[in-house]
Amino acid sequence: MMIKNSLDIIEICTKENVPIWEVAISYEEAQSGFSREEIVEKMGRHFSQMQKSIDTGLDLDDRKIRSKMFRDDAKKLMVYRKKNKPLSGTTISKAVAYALSVMELNCSMGRIVASPTAGSCGVLPAVIISAMETLKMKKKHGVNALFTAGMVGTIIAKNASLSGAIGGCQAEIGSASAMAAAAVVEMAGGSPQMAFDAAAIALKSVMGLICDPVAGLVEVPCAKRNGMGASNALIAADMVLAGIPSVIPFDEVVWAMNKVSQIMPSAHKETSEGGIAITPTGQRLRDEIFGED
Repeated sequence: MMIKNSLDIIEICTKENVPIWEVAISYEEAQSGFSREEIVEKMGRHFSQMQKSIDTGLDLDDRKIRSKMFRDDAKKLMVYRKKNKPLSGTTISKAVAYALSVMELNCSMGRIVASPTAGSCGVLPAVIISAMETLKMKKKHGVNALFTAGMVGTIIAKNASLSGAIGGCQAEIGSASAMAAAAVVEMAGGSPQMAFDAAAIALKSVMGLICDPVAGLVEVPCAKRNGMGASNALIAADMVLAGIPSVIPFDEVVWAMNKVSQIMPSAHKETSEGGIAITPTGQRLRDEIFGED
């Protein structure tokens, strides 16, 4: 099975009258040699670990949190949601809290699923699981959504990059947000074309986003960017489900992201030599954590 871009996937979906996640399973069968049952079972394990990472992250206490620059942000947002009416709505605010939870676990050396990277590991589980809860869906729907997301990520990896060191944070949070947007559009009954439109809108919205980790750690601004990536995905999904398409096709957006990556300075590609990493506060935090030398 040859798949180079979203047009190939949409053509297969149209011809065989199947969703993206079915194409993803067939693609994985052809690439890996594993059976459909083995592939679905393995993805189910990934889903279960994502769910566990959210729950574990929300249960972290001061003795377990190893983050140098933040703590309990997910819990703070969950408490706020219970006491107030969130301006961003119930699903988005929950997704942001979930994303922060996974990143707090990641920064505490807990087990997460890189989706597509460790630095963007909170976006996909947060979006899919919060959407599942809102739509009252079961685990199998979440597993299918992961296959859809994986197919979108595969297209980005083939034609650009998922690495912050190569493409900046647009390649990590941007890709994760695009993957999540497409996944929840299919969950909500949208077509493959609509799913890729949502992915395009989500990716366009963070085009050019740099990777500038303070002190070289995947904490600041990474954790909060996971929260914003989750909200970006859900908003993109809602726009498309309302009938708003992406003016620029997904494949062209990926092409553009790759072009931006090529001209992005190395200081903005995970080196901590630009952006907020070199602000006075960023430099102070680095010195406090690692020493001035």
